Amino acid sequence: MDIQVANAKSKVELNEATFGKDFNEALVHQVVTAYLAGARQGSVSTKSRSDVAGGGAKPWRQKGTGRARAGTIRSPIWVGGGHTFARSKQDWSQKVNKKMYRGAMKSILSELVRQERLVVVEELKFDAPKTKAFLAKMKDINVSNALIIADEVDQNLYLSARNVPHVEVSDVAGVNPVNLVAYDKVVVTVAAIAKLQEVFA
Repeated sequence: MDIQVANAKSKVELNEATFGKDFNEALVHQVVTAYLAGARQGSVSTKSRSDVAGGGAKPWRQKGTGRARAGTIRSPIWVGGGHTFARSKQDWSQKVNKKMYRGAMKSILSELVRQERLVVVEELKFDAPKTKAFLAKMKDINVSNALIIADEVDQNLYLSARNVPHVEVSDVAGVNPVNLVAYDKVVVTVAAIAKLQEVFA
């Protein structure tokens, strides 16, 4: 299985084990959902009436004052009282084993090839951090909304692409199911293809 290198006469051989899998929509959905859930902080917390300090004594006697009866100053209807349905910290993470994760990644990569959304380039290196040079390169391969995957992200590439909207730069270790499906195109260097095949073989 080969794929053409953009603006070059050469081709790159793709491993069937990584780029030739059937698309498993249910598995991809589960892994993407789990990945997004794991990114949630779950740190929101408010105090219930039992968590708020004070309020141990009855504010006034039950009868004879003309006011509504009250048992504690920490009641939810009092200013400074606890929340009726207090929110507590929560762990949103979902368990996804390695085999499922790798299967979903290979399924996404294979679908990118089938949809012709995977663009392979020889390399992405710049002599200096120049956004103009980066945009010229993107125009040359007819790509605007893209995830850029390099075998290693050098400073010049990162700085050149930093201010370009709808573009994300990542190395192979930083690739995840969410950023793979989020962009119209995925631009991969030849060296990164080799690393991807090594990781997900």
